[in-house]
Amino acid sequence: MDGGLQNLNNLININGDSVQALDIILLTTLITLLPSLVVMCTSFTRYVISLSFLRNAMGTQQTPPNMVLVGLALFLTLFTMGPVVSEIQSTAYEPYINEEITQEEFFDRAKAPLKTFMLRQTEPSALNMYCSMAGISVPETEEDATQLALRVIVPSFATSELKRAFEIGFYLYIPFLLIDIIVASTLMSMGMVMLPPSMISTPFKLLLFITLNGWELVFSTLVQGFR
Repeated sequence: MDGGLQNLNNLININGDSVQALDIILLTTLITLLPSLVVMCTSFTRYVISLSFLRNAMGTQQTPPNMVLVGLALFLTLFTMGPVVSEIQSTAYEPYINEEITQEEFFDRAKAPLKTFMLRQTEPSALNMYCSMAGISVPETEEDATQLALRVIVPSFATSELKRAFEIGFYLYIPFLLIDIIVASTLMSMGMVMLPPSMISTPFKLLLFITLNGWELVFSTLVQGFR
């Protein structure tokens, strides 16, 4: 028993510096919740859903594969969230590491840029809905909105992101759907009913996408869509 306590003490005390058990638990919790935070509090959701819609609209089955789409969405998210991360690092992380602020002040400062980013992308209707369900008065100004809890801002932001991602998916489907309609009508008029239209339309979709420099167009439109 004494040996086990001694080993635990050695784990907690590193180079003579005592690490609080609460900090270790908090760090472990943050690492566990990090994937959920990335999905729910950043631009990742809009990117990955829009790219999935694009792949389905082109009819290329599993090309690009899921790993490629998730990787693209992740790096686009890092690109978009760069200013927010830099602000959190300069205003919260570095002062906390230098022991200039307390842990509570660190979280307050870290939440502020993230809240501002999410509120800029959140539609008023979604925010009003969650405020109503939470029994909170609807904020009248942007400054009042930043005082809301994350339990209201995060689902409002996620709902708005889902709506925008589906709108983008709708617009992505239109040009490829027109190609499908033209190809299907041509095949029926020629009496080639047994030939799958997707076999003929897919090369034309790829040709259209390559001609328009589609990847750069899609990526630039998605990134510039964030305020």
